[in-house]
Amino acid sequence: MWQEVLLALLAGAIVGFLFGVIKLPIPAPPALPGVMGIFGVYLGFKLFQWVSTNFFA
Repeated sequence: MWQEVLLALLAGAIVGFLFGVIKLPIPAPPALPGVMGIFGVYLGFKLFQWVSTNFFA
């Protein structure tokens, strides 16, 4: 699992660098609150999966 996370981070860093080189805006929220919002959506989805499997299965 950590390999996937590190590879995704590396791929994102490369894409971000290339967007910078060709002077395009990044295809992600440029501020930490935006990134944390995306992380919150992911956590909420995971919480739903956990609750639905453990309490309503």
